[in-house]
Amino acid sequence: MLKDIISADPASGHLRRSDFPSPSSRIGDILFFDRGDSSKYCLIPGLADVHVHLREPGFSYKETIRSGTAAAARGGYTAVCSMPNLSPVPDCTEALAVQTDIIRSDALIDVFPYGSITRGEAGEQLSDMPALAPSVCAFSDDGHGVQSDDVMRQAMELSASLDKMIAAHCEDNSLLNGGYIHSGKYASEHGHRGISSESEWRQLGRDLDLVAKTGCRYHMCHVSTKESVSLIREAKRGGLDVTCETAPHYLLLDESCLREDGRFKMNPPLRAREDREALLDGICDGTVDMIATDHAPHSAEEKSLGLSGSAFGITGLECSFDALYTYLVLKGAVSLGKLIDLMSLAPRRRFRLPVRENDFTVFLLGEQRAIDSGKFASAGKSTPFDGWTVSSRCILTVCGGRTVWFDEIESI
Repeated sequence: MLKDIISADPASGHLRRSDFPSPSSRIGDILFFDRGDSSKYCLIPGLADVHVHLREPGFSYKETIRSGTAAAARGGYTAVCSMPNLSPVPDCTEALAVQTDIIRSDALIDVFPYGSITRGEAGEQLSDMPALAPSVCAFSDDGHGVQSDDVMRQAMELSASLDKMIAAHCEDNSLLNGGYIHSGKYASEHGHRGISSESEWRQLGRDLDLVAKTGCRYHMCHVSTKESVSLIREAKRGGLDVTCETAPHYLLLDESCLREDGRFKMNPPLRAREDREALLDGICDGTVDMIATDHAPHSAEEKSLGLSGSAFGITGLECSFDALYTYLVLKGAVSLGKLIDLMSLAPRRRFRLPVRENDFTVFLLGEQRAIDSGKFASAGKSTPFDGWTVSSRCILTVCGGRTVWFDEIESI
């Protein structure tokens, strides 16, 4: 079926969902096509990830916009939002243009850049937010919590006037104590320095107080603790305009899964089992609005130094849907429709990203395979999901009508 559609398209693109034959079944925006065995094709809206590190400009030895968007396309994504911890930091239009020029020439899918909250992400002076606002999806100092209450208040007031969102990395530096994994059982038993949960939720609490005073649109990046989930739940009940994301690794792993390997080091760290359970509860009751990968590639050398010495960050674009489908949907924790909303529709609604009929993805569901990071298109190969058995594979991604990924090994 898919090969016929692709080969019939002489321009190698300009496909729409309506080009496909009638589905065997339908659930909302999800179309199913029988394959003739125990597996089936599932056509869904293109995935959208609001938290991706493409590393270019400035750190292209870790990833490039070309390799990062190729990885995204292979994972089923048609849109990503690129984080601003780059060189130069996009804190003014001239610095942003360095990135957007590369996006225009090299990106395989839609890339929506962030602007930084502060100049150089240093937390001291606001970036040129008014000039940046028309060209960025939101403002963030991801990788750094804004430590100054006054600077964050100013940023929220200005973002509210610009009708732009603040996407906050919540981390109180005074509570880090040199930690690099969760301050819990594993750290205690193995002699590691721990990052307290309070370093996250304490700054989130401050931010929510400021949101109440300024009325800004606010989004929390990579929520990882049960206390943060509770704070966001209460903020929503109080009518604040707040949302949050979590990442696949916080839903599928906890500190009991840690190994002495850089593949398990990220920031925030893998927390305790009760934190993971709180995040799953938050997914189910709507407190946690979306799932973003926090795709953060590094070189092999930077990830080869164990838990203490490796750089923070793992890759996830090419395996996140597959892992979540296999270990959440097939286990009955969430429905497939809910997963699609978390990974495609909700990110687009909140970040005001386009929704188009000619952005879609086809997954093959029901055929088991092992995740092999050595075959990733991403320059970063470090993921805790390497070797996991999954029952999903992305075989077609179409962005703006153009085929940006087609798994030619699929015999259709």
